[in-house]
Amino acid sequence: MNILVFDIETVPDVMLGTRLYDLDGLSDEDIARAMTTKQSQKTGGSDFLPHYQHIIVAISVLYRSADSLKIWSLGSEAADERELITRFYDGIARFSPTLVSWNGSGFDLPVLHYRSMIYGIDAARYWELGDEDRSFRYNNYLSRYHWRHIDLMDILSGFNMRAAAPLGQVAIMLGFPGKLGLSGEQVWETYLEGGHKEIRNYCETDVLNTYLIYLKWELVRGELSKERYESECERTRKLLEESGEVHLQKFLEVWREASGGDTPGRIDAN
Repeated sequence: MNILVFDIETVPDVMLGTRLYDLDGLSDEDIARAMTTKQSQKTGGSDFLPHYQHIIVAISVLYRSADSLKIWSLGSEAADERELITRFYDGIARFSPTLVSWNGSGFDLPVLHYRSMIYGIDAARYWELGDEDRSFRYNNYLSRYHWRHIDLMDILSGFNMRAAAPLGQVAIMLGFPGKLGLSGEQVWETYLEGGHKEIRNYCETDVLNTYLIYLKWELVRGELSKERYESECERTRKLLEESGEVHLQKFLEVWREASGGDTPGRIDAN
């Protein structure tokens, strides 16, 4: 087992917005507002910015190897976007993990593609298609139907966007905590207030929800036995208990409540 579950948080690229729409002299708030208004006018409703107009402000990961389980946010709270992206691709180059995400194909990875181009970041292992490593020819990070990147939203919806569902709601359906702390719509406001830690904490809880959904999927497709599934949930519970981080222990508390006060991860409790 060599799994890297990941999630990113983003805010509007106001420097790009200034150049695109000639918005010199406006505040960041007004530039972002103009960008979303332009997008709403273009789409006839949705003000969600296109991928290339986002800046990455947090990347959180959970890494499960044969003998360890860790969760953290890349870089320090003061790390810039270049460092976050570099660390992400360096991890892929070093470990060649199976990537696991929720809507990573639809959002996270395309944003990473565009932003890495800005800085010229080396991501050769990620982009490998089999020329240097033949094992990537039929199983790479880029093909929608390969398994080096498992986009759970894509897979569980049967690759049918009409059947796609939000991470938080699917997590709650399965007896997991769901969204805690913030929501995606609050990230920009929190960022403006200097709440980098809150954003990173929120991103980590999204990663945890994704990982727990991944474990349940591995169970139902026969890759984990009931005993192994419960063991993996117990390992996760211990990680949260021993972390000393308030947001992780809150996640465990809500997980216990969602399990009816029983041990989180027990099949009979769900």
